Amino acid sequence: MRIPPRITRFGGAAALLSLLIASGPVAAQAAGPTTATTVSHSASAFRAAAVGSICHSALPPQAHDTLDLIERGGPFPYEQDGTVFQNREGLLPDRSTGYYHEYTVITPGSETRGARRIVTGEQHEEDYYTADHYASFDLVDHGC
Repeated sequence: MRIPPRITRFGGAAALLSLLIASGPVAAQAAGPTTATTVSHSASAFRAAAVGSICHSALPPQAHDTLDLIERGGPFPYEQDGTVFQNREGLLPDRSTGYYHEYTVITPGSETRGARRIVTGEQHEEDYYTADHYASFDLVDHGC
């Protein structure tokens, strides 16, 4: 059984947040030309814009089942559930390897895992839904 990383790392994130709040503002200094930085930020903004959004209530019932399993820490129906998602398509915001994990959303009538997935980030309720095997993503809005 895999435990979603955002559950196990929440305590560490809270400690880091406390440290940042206690330390006060931090000023960043640029060194050298800013062209590469500008290009990087533009590409990152484009990729983030490629992610849509979807209301939690608009997800298929099987996605709700998957999200419930993630919150409980499993058990998951497929061995691949909970593995690191590499973000090879570059559609999700750039994060370090291990930040994202993927989980199967069962497709009724499919003999395979199908194309539907939930990809989670480490932040609370940072869940992305894809119905087309990573060709597009929607950030789940848990408030609607």
